[in-house]
Amino acid sequence: MKINSLACTVLATLALVSCGGTSAVRKTIKNAPGTTPIVKDATREELIESYNSFAQGVKTINSTVELKPTAGSRYSGLIQEYHEVKAFLLASRPDSVRMIGQAPVIGTTVFDMASDSDTFRVSIPSKNKFLVGPVSLERTSSKPIENLRPQHLLDALLWPEIRKGEAVLFEEFNDENARYYVLTVLRGGYEKEVSSKIWFDRADLHVVRLQKYGPKGALLSDAHFSDWEPLVGDQEHTADTPADAASFPRTIQLNRPHDDYTLDLQVTKLTLNGDIPADRFKIEQPAGSELVRVGEDSAEKKP
Repeated sequence: MKINSLACTVLATLALVSCGGTSAVRKTIKNAPGTTPIVKDATREELIESYNSFAQGVKTINSTVELKPTAGSRYSGLIQEYHEVKAFLLASRPDSVRMIGQAPVIGTTVFDMASDSDTFRVSIPSKNKFLVGPVSLERTSSKPIENLRPQHLLDALLWPEIRKGEAVLFEEFNDENARYYVLTVLRGGYEKEVSSKIWFDRADLHVVRLQKYGPKGALLSDAHFSDWEPLVGDQEHTADTPADAASFPRTIQLNRPHDDYTLDLQVTKLTLNGDIPADRFKIEQPAGSELVRVGEDSAEKKP
């Protein structure tokens, strides 16, 4: 009788849990809100159109950024004593870029660098040097300071358009953080190589990563984009700016594996597609500074 009574009690308790206590049990095993990603679907053609719309829509950039070098010596050698530098960054298609870095609080110039289709120029007042070299120069110098290349920023700011007729592969990729679409752009004829990879977060279909490859599969540039926000207030844009270019990433991380540095840019102020006079991309050698012609056999020459 005692055994039967105990059995009945256990059965009654189980019945109570399965009926009235279900919600309590489910709460302990239910996934937290947001842990299962909500994804959007898109075709290869739709993603190419969206990417090209943004690439074509961004013609000029006038911005203020907080700059942090997080690895390597080429930028960190200039910025490490300040930890963070405020920079004024200009870019204009097809290939003009200028960035002026200033020390926090005191506002003195840490560097001033610019490049166009042919030549890059870098002024470093603290070293009393003025560097000049061809944009096409790939050879790495034994002197880290001579490896600064302002044109590297163009990979992250002014995206190249996917041209009609280019071979583009389309795939999905999932990891523990998100789900992605990836477009792989190929170049070459019979023996094709990877030219670039474009990663779209399927949560909102924004581009979150852009990789650029050189010959033999060398990863030249790996740029990450996040904190996409609409352009409002002082973030001006022209009326004909496409919808896909009416927002812009606030956080950009530029990795240059073969150049040994990673650069973090936090955009604090932005004007998109405003008029930027050509002379704002020109810098002259400061009086009394030492001219360094990067890439020449004689590494340093005075004017």
